[in-house]
Amino acid sequence: MNTATTSPPHGGGQPLLHQKGPETQAFGTLKQLPIGLGHDTRGYACQRLNRVLADTQILYSLYKKHHWLMRGATFYSLHLMLDRHAAAQLALVDELAERIQSLGGVAVGDPRHVAELTSIPRPPDGVEQVPVMLSRLLDAHERILIDARDAAARLSAEGDEGGADLLVSGVIRTGEAQVWFLAEHLVDTPLVRG
Repeated sequence: MNTATTSPPHGGGQPLLHQKGPETQAFGTLKQLPIGLGHDTRGYACQRLNRVLADTQILYSLYKKHHWLMRGATFYSLHLMLDRHAAAQLALVDELAERIQSLGGVAVGDPRHVAELTSIPRPPDGVEQVPVMLSRLLDAHERILIDARDAAARLSAEGDEGGADLLVSGVIRTGEAQVWFLAEHLVDTPLVRG
């Protein structure tokens, strides 16, 4: 019996593993797409959207971290709320990245690259008190909201109404609602006496 292996015919179902190759588009560059926006406008939009995208990815991660680390009497309600907020932020991450791609840019995706671009301070690796975690989320939201408002106004002025709309209807509206829910958990109210 011959046990020698022969190469399967082309398309034989074997994955072509361990492939390597050059980058096909560098970060910060644009490919031409016929969307009616000039190169400079698209480049500026990608730059601003990537900054919001990096911060939103960090905010998503903060939400998940704090969701896992909740403590105390409000554990259950906060645990669920933070997870819902995280899911909404993850949806925004995808929308922002797809907008950047639709402009011909390259969306920031690697967590190490995200860490280089974000303006949100790194939290301690361990567990903080619940009010401190909620305050950290509020601070991250505020940073994103300030940047998103500025970016939306500038993108609109440059003619990128699609990018401006995403920032206003997605990032800003979602962020404002989430800030409201978080801030209400920091109101010092008695539980049994009025």
